Amino acid sequence: MKKTATFLAASALLAATPAVAEKWDMPLAYSGSNFHSVTAAEFGKCVTTGTGGEIEIVTHPSGSLFKGGDIKRAVQTGQAPIGERLLSGHQNENPLFGVDSIPFLATSFDASEKLWEATKPTLEGLLAEQNLTLLYSVPWPPQGLYFKKEVTSVADMEGVKFRSYNNATARLAELTGMLPVTIEAAEISQAFATGVAESMVSSGATGYDRKVWESLTHFYEVDAWLPRNHIFVNSDVWSGTSETNQNVIRACAELAEYAGTWRSKEYTGFTMAGLREGGMTVGPAGDGLVGELKEIGATMTSEWLEAAGESGASIVDAFKAAQ
Repeated sequence: MKKTATFLAASALLAATPAVAEKWDMPLAYSGSNFHSVTAAEFGKCVTTGTGGEIEIVTHPSGSLFKGGDIKRAVQTGQAPIGERLLSGHQNENPLFGVDSIPFLATSFDASEKLWEATKPTLEGLLAEQNLTLLYSVPWPPQGLYFKKEVTSVADMEGVKFRSYNNATARLAELTGMLPVTIEAAEISQAFATGVAESMVSSGATGYDRKVWESLTHFYEVDAWLPRNHIFVNSDVWSGTSETNQNVIRACAELAEYAGTWRSKEYTGFTMAGLREGGMTVGPAGDGLVGELKEIGATMTSEWLEAAGESGASIVDAFKAAQ
């Protein structure tokens, strides 16, 4: 009876002094149906529930709050407390941000995970210097090439308008003779429909979400790389968060990374089937084209290593040692 009375008294006190809710708006670059956005929304609900409503995370997909290229800066400067970003889009700030987009370095989910383990400590430190605290990261499926025509060699790519979203994709366009055009994820469908772009390197997930079969005809599986989306919080906001709530957020982030990675793996086969159902020709690239692309990849790897210096070389060495 004494324990019951104590519990009831505590409950009454909590009811009389409810926690002050803090709303965290979370900008996302991709559509609400994309598996990254679904995972982020579940992460937000986990945090909201786990903190008893003290922190409510509300996601804003499709670049509706900030465009993809502006999300990182918005979180750094406190315009948004938390956000998700493809960090390879900021390789111009630091080459290390582009480690997950080195062509043909890590071409499978297992290899991607090993590369992430080798990269994470350095990346956490780099983000901390920019007032960002890393929470979790989820890989995209392997990247393939989309075209609106059959392509059997690099020569067939000459003059094609190519959607780029980071330094690696822009450089790939240059080395293959294509014309790079910077286009955010939310603008892909319109860009292809209007002819602003005619090709891209991306996962089956992006093509499926954006119904690119309405404009494009071929998807070539080349497994070039598996870029990662990263979720981070403004470090000032993080330091002002209670240790209890930080622990809840970390736990929810761990679940989100696991769930997101699982979705990425499952989504790969599903989206390949979806592209076929949409009428696209889907399959591995020919040996000749793959050979030419790997030569280009070797050039890009050398360029990245030169730009990234000792830190980059250490990451790649650690990754290769774990293979």
